[in-house]
Amino acid sequence: MSPSRPFILRPVATTLLMVGIMLAGFVAYRQLPVSALPQVDYPTIQIQTFYPGASPDVMASSVTAPLERQFGQIPGLNQMTSTSSFGSSIVTLQFDLDLNIDVAEQEVSASAEGSAPPCASRPTLLRSPLMG
Repeated sequence: MSPSRPFILRPVATTLLMVGIMLAGFVAYRQLPVSALPQVDYPTIQIQTFYPGASPDVMASSVTAPLERQFGQIPGLNQMTSTSSFGSSIVTLQFDLDLNIDVAEQEVSASAEGSAPPCASRPTLLRSPLMG
């Protein structure tokens, strides 16, 4: 007698058994704990620059763009975002997890020197860990 014989003789019972196993698997799958990503503090630095009376277009072209070019050359930089508004500019730099924030701050400070026009304020650095 072959092992498949009872399943061939009773197709309804075979179908019900298959549905039962599938339902049990689906319920077990839904009960599995899943941790998509761990909570991580990424080393992040924000650079604020003020240019009183400047429009967002002027801020973007004469303040933010030169800063972005300088910061883009920093090793260990993962992500850079910027916002330009009336009289102010904010550039946010996110670094690799294994990079020391103190080293990154020194490199950003050195890169920021002389990048903004003389009439704009000296760029201000803010260290802030963002939750990833």
